[in-house]
Amino acid sequence: MAALALQFQQRFQALAANMEQVIRGKRETVELALICLFCEGHVLIEDVPGTGKTTLARSLAASIQAELRRVQFTPDLLPSDITGVSIFDQASHSFEFHRGPVFANLVLADEINRASPKTQAALLEVMEERRVTVDAESHPVPRPFMVLATQNPVDMDGTYPLPEAQLDRFLMRVAVGYPDHASEVEVLKGMPTGPQVERLPLIARAADVAGMIDFAARIHVADSIYDYVVAVVGATRRSPEVRLGASPRASLALLRACRVRAAAAGRHYVVPEDVKALAVPVLAHRLLLTAEAELRGRTAMAIVADTLATTPGPQALAGV
Repeated sequence: MAALALQFQQRFQALAANMEQVIRGKRETVELALICLFCEGHVLIEDVPGTGKTTLARSLAASIQAELRRVQFTPDLLPSDITGVSIFDQASHSFEFHRGPVFANLVLADEINRASPKTQAALLEVMEERRVTVDAESHPVPRPFMVLATQNPVDMDGTYPLPEAQLDRFLMRVAVGYPDHASEVEVLKGMPTGPQVERLPLIARAADVAGMIDFAARIHVADSIYDYVVAVVGATRRSPEVRLGASPRASLALLRACRVRAAAAGRHYVVPEDVKALAVPVLAHRLLLTAEAELRGRTAMAIVADTLATTPGPQALAGV
């Protein structure tokens, strides 16, 4: 088990280093996106335009053997433009299903909050169940499957807030942010002949990714860690500043992410630090604050951080 964890760590770090050739100075964001991949989860990338949100998704697709399909979300986008549509074939006198762009390994939903709520909801089933139902017939999507959605801040013109049910289906919400001074200088020096997404080498094939996903699911979790995860998630529901806390789906997501983070560190077991490191990106976007908390300028990230500070940690693990 330890040897397999070491192999997982080496490949994980190789993927992160490969993506960093085009996403300069954002190692933490890159690693969070990779954790989502090996959790078979979805990631919501939120930030202002021009910070590299789309490039992050494209560099991930270029680093693994996976089909990437991009959907530009606009106000006139229809649900069938995403899932596909049944068209009548006059030759066979039957309806034939034409698959939409959602039938890919990686689906880049660019500026997802510029489409109407009805169109956003077209992703609800496939994000949770990894299948699409059209005309009462289910169509499975390939494995691995991951939605990488980019989102502009909701206070920008022409945006719609994502429904709570859809936010809950994203395993993480991350922000790219502006690069530091040295990283931005490197970006300028590298253009136009420097590393580009199209030139990134292939690091992992589809079978490698599937094997890493299966291995991460077998990472050991002690009973004390289970209790700690449930305690942290439960505390968000009891906070007086929160009107809707994290759901049981959030507990499952946090545990899956902790397993991948442990494997990425070369461990075959989860430690409390994994929970603490991932609680904010996994839980914060699922919380709805009270009006009073919002007026005071409180954020969901700050509330999750306070929850971690006040929730007693598990006892030191033994025998792992």
